[in-house]
Amino acid sequence: MEKHACCSGKEAQPESAAKACCGGSTSDAVAAHAHHQGEHHHAGGEGQPESATKSCCGGHAPAAATAHAHHHGEHHHAGHDHAGHHHSHGASAIKDPVCGMCVDPATAAHQADYEGQTYYFCASRCKEKFLADPKRYLQADAPPAPVVAGAIYTCPMHPEVQQVGPGHCPKCGMALEPMMPSLDEDDGHELRAMSRRFWSLAALTLPVFLLAMGPHLFGWQLPMSWGSVASWIEALLATVVVLWGGAPFFARGWQSLKPWSPNMYTLIALGTGVAWAYSAVAFLAPSLFPEGFRDMHGRVGVYFESAAVIVTLVTLGDFLELRARRRTGAALKGLLGLAPKTARRVDADGIEHDVPLDAVHAGDTLRVRPGEKVPVDGVVLEGDSHVDESMLTGEPLPVSKTKDERVTGGTVNQDGALLMRAEKVGAETMLSQIVTLVAQAQRSKAPLQRVADRVAAWFVPVVVAVAVLAFGLWTWLGPDPRLAYALIAAVSVLIIACPCALGLATPISIMVASGRAAQHGVLFRDAAAIEALRSIDTLVLDKTGTLTEGKPALKDVVSLGALPFDQLLGMAAALEKPSEHPLGRAIVQGAEARGIRVPAVEDFRSITGAGVEGSVLGHAVALGNPRMLANSGIALAENVQLRADALRAEGATVMYLAVDGVLAGLIAVADRIKASTPQAIRDLHAAGLRIVMLTGDNVTTAKAVADALSIDEMHADVSPAEKAAVIQSLRSAGHRVAMAGDGINDAPALVVADVGIAMGTGTDIAMESAQVTLVKGELTAIVRARALSQATVRNIRQNLFFAFVYNAVGVPLAAGMLYPVLGVMLSPMVAALAMSLSSVSVVGNALRLRRTPL
Repeated sequence: MEKHACCSGKEAQPESAAKACCGGSTSDAVAAHAHHQGEHHHAGGEGQPESATKSCCGGHAPAAATAHAHHHGEHHHAGHDHAGHHHSHGASAIKDPVCGMCVDPATAAHQADYEGQTYYFCASRCKEKFLADPKRYLQADAPPAPVVAGAIYTCPMHPEVQQVGPGHCPKCGMALEPMMPSLDEDDGHELRAMSRRFWSLAALTLPVFLLAMGPHLFGWQLPMSWGSVASWIEALLATVVVLWGGAPFFARGWQSLKPWSPNMYTLIALGTGVAWAYSAVAFLAPSLFPEGFRDMHGRVGVYFESAAVIVTLVTLGDFLELRARRRTGAALKGLLGLAPKTARRVDADGIEHDVPLDAVHAGDTLRVRPGEKVPVDGVVLEGDSHVDESMLTGEPLPVSKTKDERVTGGTVNQDGALLMRAEKVGAETMLSQIVTLVAQAQRSKAPLQRVADRVAAWFVPVVVAVAVLAFGLWTWLGPDPRLAYALIAAVSVLIIACPCALGLATPISIMVASGRAAQHGVLFRDAAAIEALRSIDTLVLDKTGTLTEGKPALKDVVSLGALPFDQLLGMAAALEKPSEHPLGRAIVQGAEARGIRVPAVEDFRSITGAGVEGSVLGHAVALGNPRMLANSGIALAENVQLRADALRAEGATVMYLAVDGVLAGLIAVADRIKASTPQAIRDLHAAGLRIVMLTGDNVTTAKAVADALSIDEMHADVSPAEKAAVIQSLRSAGHRVAMAGDGINDAPALVVADVGIAMGTGTDIAMESAQVTLVKGELTAIVRARALSQATVRNIRQNLFFAFVYNAVGVPLAAGMLYPVLGVMLSPMVAALAMSLSSVSVVGNALRLRRTPL
């Protein structure tokens, strides 16, 4: 973190200042500041020392810091007091119980009565929060309000720049944005303030423009007696516009020189500063200028209107860019808005009541009524319903939910009441993880950005050099008044150049694409994954849990002797009941589903690599593979082998059941192919991808799945290390490889692949090893992700092309390239308009990704 913003939120302060301002240690200060950027406005100006903080909040320093920490976005702090504490500003001031801000009961616009007492609030939002849960804010040991998610701010172009609170990037001068937007913060304030600023500047600039250009454009001629008055009006109004309206540009331009990172505002400050300063001197002391600045009438021209119009147009460009850029975070704010604000908790005595979402803990029993959102991730205890999971998958069809099935926070319960047990809450929920991953991807840099970064490093010095060269050439070769023409050319070059268009070309597209992908169940870990996915030509897939459901089910029971079906299955289930193996659970569940009583097992033993054995109902029973039969001295007849092979050819795993030393039956368990897999494979083939399957299963079963899905290449009986080796060999052959898997055994292969794709239904290790996560584990999402990746890279290239061409053409035109041919020069005002619209065009082009068909 490079800097801290002090309580005023106006300017980044050194760490020590942040510490002093918040009245505690640096870490305490950061924690405090992290909360006060979103909901309240602190109009205190500069950072205050600990004593000032303590005095203002009327308590000891840490508590004061906590109070300060909350009140920076929607409320205006004027130095009032807190309840229960006396303050030098007057004993009548009391404390807002929600945010801790000082309010005066005589002037407070918001109040509420609770249990016979009146409470006063600084804003309507605090009153709403209080009424929703008064006890939370009235308890003496009530926990501090949660930290606003948008406390840490970063630059859209330079994600390494981070600070607590809003401000401007020291590298490029752009306004910083919250790393994690918050639904509570009033983030329209900045936009409204900039809108008011622009319209004020426009109102001041219009008379300047009309007074200066009216005679040239419309033939207006003021009476001679009004000439001097008009000149003074023009000069004074333009000075207000430049020095007041342009103050932020001059400040950012000056700040860019401290770390020596010149940027767009360096050029704007230099251009407008030169134009205004020259005009002011020419207006007040024209006799100081040589003949080279004078026209045929001996007058020295002034350019107040150019300086004023440039400032106004740049402000307009900043306003349009900010408004457009805010839309890039709409997807992330939409995801944040999916979580409900409250949950209906069912206590042990059966009493139900609504509680804030942050009061829900793992293990709580919750009621989800029809039409309500599922509050957190958990498991259904009672009830049947359909749940709209489109927020996870992008698929519109609701999913049936019944007992023991998982539900995800943010999804919408439709037609039945559900009783659920909370399992993952807070940052552990799927929705929170999605939001975190999307925010992380949006702030990462794509490899394509390196091109723009290399250019940007030299951009401003080169532009200044071109401006100096243009001034020199016009002074040497230009027509009279040559120095005046030279000045116009130099200012136009400085103003028209726009490094921000280059800098925004990549990150703005990445932001939009990451949010768009999340809405369709695809999470990119970083921008590099978005860029890499578009170029893959080979997709490697694990079988179990990726192509198949990953939940084996009993397929068939074949009797080879006198024992009936029910008895064979009951004995097999008895042996497998103590086992945790997925195949064993499938046999037990198959028996229970058929109403077969599972007897007890005695002398149970598990034989590694062979199977299990024990005593069931007085019989010696063994269940396993051919190795188990060989260990028991049981011969495998040819016709039995053929029957087992036929079951394997159907995609089943076959186990042999021996009773009292005699082969009695075959137990077949199959992992069904996911319903969405066949269409996904067809779509992937249609997209030109070669599909390779890697599995640790036996060759016969793997071949059955591969044949059913028309897989191009299949490798069976492979270990995790062998999976990684196969992918490495494909890459060595020149292929761009993506690997999709869901298990721990897939992690090495996911890391080796050009792009690792994890199934969201799989293990955490697989998801941590992958660059892309498919939330619902459906392969159809890969088709959508690849299409979005291709559209994003295409969009980035369009942005870069536009930015390069704009600057490559604009700078020479501003330098006067057209004058020898057409006899015209580019006005600094036109240059300012072109520069302002360049960044807006880049952002607008990136926003088209929101409408990309997937």
